[in-house]
Formats: sequence, C-alpha cells, structure tokens
Amino acid sequence: MAKKEKKLKKKKEFKVWKEFKAFITRGNVLDMSVGVIMGGAFGAIVTAFTQILLSVCTWGVPGGIKGLVTVLPAINDAQKGLEGIGQTFQASELHNFAKAMAESLYGTEAVANNLNLIEAQKSTILSKYTLHGSTYTYNMSAVIDWGALINAVIAFLIIAITLFVVVKIFKTLQARREAYKAKMLEKYYEQHPEERPQPVVEEVKPTELDVLNEIRDQLVELNKANAKKK
Repeated sequence: MAKKEKKLKKKKEFKVWKEFKAFITRGNVLDMSVGVIMGGAFGAIVTAFTQILLSVCTWGVPGGIKGLVTVLPAINDAQKGLEGIGQTFQASELHNFAKAMAESLYGTEAVANNLNLIEAQKSTILSKYTLHGSTYTYNMSAVIDWGALINAVIAFLIIAITLFVVVKIFKTLQARREAYKAKMLEKYYEQHPEERPQPVVEEVKPTELDVLNEIRDQLVELNKANAKKK
C-alpha cells in the first residue's frame, strides 16, 4: 500500500513538472520574456539619449534641464524657508549662509577656530533644501518642475517614433515575406497543377425575403392560371 501511494505521488509530481515545462516553453511566454528584457534595455537607451538631447537643447540654461523650475510664492510660514535664507538661494551662496548661521549660534571666534561648525550648518541647510540645477529650493515650497515635464514629453516622443519605425519595418518585412511565399507557392502549383486546391464555392442560401418573393411569384402565377380557366 505504501509503495502504491509513493508511486502515485511520484507520478503526480512528474505530471506537475511536465505541465510546468510545457508552460515555460510555450512560444508566447518566451516572446513575452524576450520583450520584457528588450524593453528594459531599450528604456535605458531612451533615457540616455533623452538626457543627451536635453543637455544639448538646454545648453544655455543655468543648471541645465534640472534648473527649469518655477518656485511659487509662499502663502504660509511653512513655505518661507529658513530665516535669513528664504525659499531659494544659489549654490555658490551655500558656504556664506552656513558660515553666517554658525557665527550666529556659536560666535565668530568659535567658528574661526572650528571650521567643522560651518560644515555642520551646511548639512542642516542641505537637509531642508533640494538642488535644482544651480539653485537650492526649500523642500516645503510649491515647485513646478518644468524640466521633468519636458523630459517626459521628449522621452514619450522618442519612444513613440521608435515604436512607429519598428512596427513599420516589421509590417514591410512581413508583407514581403508573405508575397515571396505566395510567389513560391504559385511556382510550385505551376509545376504540380494536380496539387492546386480547387476554389471553394460558397453556397448562397436564400434569405427570408427571397423565399417570400418566390412564394409571391408562385401565387401570382397560380392566380393567372385560375383566371384563364374561368
């Protein structure tokens, strides 16, 4: 009894493995896997190309594409930024702001003797501001990131154009392939006419209207025949 159960268990496991093997070797699964891998690699190419294109297009913009932001005016105290700095400041001003904050906290002499105090204030400032191009923006401020929008639009256009070209080439190659197959098949039938399939003639079934018209015509003929007999 135990051997029989063990044998049935092995048979069941083999059946499951066989089904799994058939699943992973199906054409659509393999094609989908290849498509996912190729899509990931293509996405990296598109991203790199987009960055290059944007860098060229925004050559004269300070900070490049990342610097294309609009900081909306503060409408409450939480959006005003640190006191003495405000909502935005240039990257070149970071050291001066950090030094001023350190001196206000510890005094000028202490800061002169310990430059680490300035670095500590830099870290404090950078934890509350984000660099956009060459400008630091307060994290709580409302920001319109035009650079991200332009980046997304250009990336979409590149992907759309590329996919259009790929589909166009694929359809053209497929049409040529089908035309070549039809040409070769026609040549084969010319050499072996006996193997040419006969055209299928579809039987045209009368519609309900056709049947009614036929009945009408028969009734008309029948009435004419009866009239002649009288």
